Amino acid sequence: MRRHFGSMPGGEPVSAFTLASETGLELTVLDLGATVQSIRLPNGEGRSVEVVLGYDDVAGYVSPTNPYLGATVGRYANRIAGASFTLDGVTYAVSANEGPTCLHGGVDGFHARVWTVTDHGPDSLTLELVSPDGDQGFPGQLTARATYVVAGGDVSVDYEATCDAPTVVSLTNHAYFALGGPDGGGVDAHVLSVQADEYLPVTTASTPEGRTEPVAETPLDLRTPAPLGPRVRSAHPQVARVVGIDHTFVLGGSGTRTAARLEHPATGRALEVDTDQPSIQVYTGNRLDGTLAGREGRLLRQGDGICLETQQYPDAPNQPSFPSAVLRPGETYRSHTRWTFSS
Repeated sequence: MRRHFGSMPGGEPVSAFTLASETGLELTVLDLGATVQSIRLPNGEGRSVEVVLGYDDVAGYVSPTNPYLGATVGRYANRIAGASFTLDGVTYAVSANEGPTCLHGGVDGFHARVWTVTDHGPDSLTLELVSPDGDQGFPGQLTARATYVVAGGDVSVDYEATCDAPTVVSLTNHAYFALGGPDGGGVDAHVLSVQADEYLPVTTASTPEGRTEPVAETPLDLRTPAPLGPRVRSAHPQVARVVGIDHTFVLGGSGTRTAARLEHPATGRALEVDTDQPSIQVYTGNRLDGTLAGREGRLLRQGDGICLETQQYPDAPNQPSFPSAVLRPGETYRSHTRWTFSS
């Protein structure tokens, strides 16, 4: 189902597309930012419950203070230190929008663009965005595609990209999950496990220090399910540095495998995240501060949602020891993630 959601400041229309599965799962995606605006799960009582944070109107999504609620972020997800990198001997200055850092592609990243819908059915949606050479400082024209598919209790998120000149790319979805619904207690009410033996410690600018560290004997050891409340309030220097968890976890293995499992014990709802990406960024909504109003005017407070962003390593363009995020002409960037909901 397609409906008019609103208009951009310049008058360009924004549409919302609702996909539904046979089990009653409903996913709503905006062509603005290829954004997950809503995920509703059946509650067994003939009704449904909202399990992601979002806005009711375009104004929230185009605001410069929007914390990327549900957005597809790019051209490079997460952070590039110093808002610059060198590729094939040429240094590129990219958009700095977090102090000296490029975050999620820059000021006018992919989250702020209206994508073109190329295919739409009752349970699937494909959108495309052409990012020109020099966009936010990144080299090469990039054609990106995002495909959402719902089936049963699953939501699949697939990204592809091609380029006409060497560039760097990492795309991810920035959904904030709240499995307990609007009044479900936020991060503190959830239990999380992450299948990672190592993580990337961060600087005071939240950029990677350039090395991995074992999660063992730290609050970031989530290899067995752990309540999040005590972990985000730990005095560990890495947790204190970002006032919670905002770290990249290194995923072992290859191909599509389980990266994380989020549970809400009070309702019995759970989310399993499977991906083929090398890492997952866990962000516990640390910077939500009650100054923004989300869906139905509810203030977005610290810890109201948790992001589980499957992606390339942050700052990989500046870190030779990290897996390469370079894309060259003739190659296709691909990313697959599946969210499986259960209760």
